[in-house]
Amino acid sequence: MSEQDQLGSIRDRIDDLDDQIQTLLNARALAAQEVARIKLASDPQAVFYRPEREAQVLRMVKERNTGPLGDEAVARLFREIMSECLALELPLKIAYLGPEGTFTQAAALKHFGHAVATVPLAAISDVFQEVEGGSCHYGVVPVENSTEGVISHTLDMFLNSPLKICGEVTLRIHQNLMGTNPELGALKVVYSHQQSLAQCRGWLDRHLPHVERIPVGSNAEAARRAGESREAAAIAGTTAADLYGLQLLAPNIEDDPGNTTRFLVIGQQAVPPSGDDKTSLLLSTRNEAGGLYRLLAPLAEHGISMTRIESRPSRRGNWDYVFFVDIKGHRDDEKLHLALAALQQQAGMFKELGSYPRAVL
Repeated sequence: MSEQDQLGSIRDRIDDLDDQIQTLLNARALAAQEVARIKLASDPQAVFYRPEREAQVLRMVKERNTGPLGDEAVARLFREIMSECLALELPLKIAYLGPEGTFTQAAALKHFGHAVATVPLAAISDVFQEVEGGSCHYGVVPVENSTEGVISHTLDMFLNSPLKICGEVTLRIHQNLMGTNPELGALKVVYSHQQSLAQCRGWLDRHLPHVERIPVGSNAEAARRAGESREAAAIAGTTAADLYGLQLLAPNIEDDPGNTTRFLVIGQQAVPPSGDDKTSLLLSTRNEAGGLYRLLAPLAEHGISMTRIESRPSRRGNWDYVFFVDIKGHRDDEKLHLALAALQQQAGMFKELGSYPRAVL
């Protein structure tokens, strides 16, 4: 058999497989519509998005994958399938810290897929407000970066917000220098969000030591400004370059190649257990010696692992602090339920911010 015949045979097989895949995709979509019909028949206000169910499906996808496609690649494909099927039941509106082209938008699309309507907002507080008011189903906000630490404004919003954490997203952050002029020597100013400027400090010191660095509200805003002058550049993600018609002048200029940002999905619903969950808490201690030790003792006594603790001013008085704590497990897990009950007895303030699936992608 000639090479052309071999290739033709393989292409015919691919066409047959594509036909089967398309048939199965539409069968899955029909099943999703049937789910919607059954739910609406019993509850006109039914909730269609189930974070715990989607996390379970994506974990199963990765567990049964045999290649040659990688686990993450297959999971991303299934994320988009689920997104499209969910849109047949109820198109979701997702608020995020804008403008269009930010890393937060990329995180929202990574978590929910592209069959959602993303709504850019000017401030983290606006995201909380839109979700609280019901204008958007969920919101996505940054909470911490592996290089520069916690996003204080996000944590502070939880002090008074009734919203729950419904999920988390981790996004590898690649920072890129972009502009309209490929001659780096002609640059006089670099715009970016202050966190991105900090994440690229070493590269900027080496390559653009005399260029002024101006922080702006978002990387997308930086890209917009860079498009207005041949003496300006921006640090942002590649999506911003596409949106604002900029050239990539230097890719991946972040000082830490493992630079990652964690985002939280916020909503009004409590999330049932998925089998691999986190719980986030807001706590304060009584103002006494050894208060923090005694506050956290129930976690150790019940074998609960704490993954993060962050202190913030409580805004109730000078030198008064609250603690944001992440722990492994779901509040409905027996051991964690007992630990939380004991912890609540020790705390001056105790607020559960939510139990939610650990990031799968």
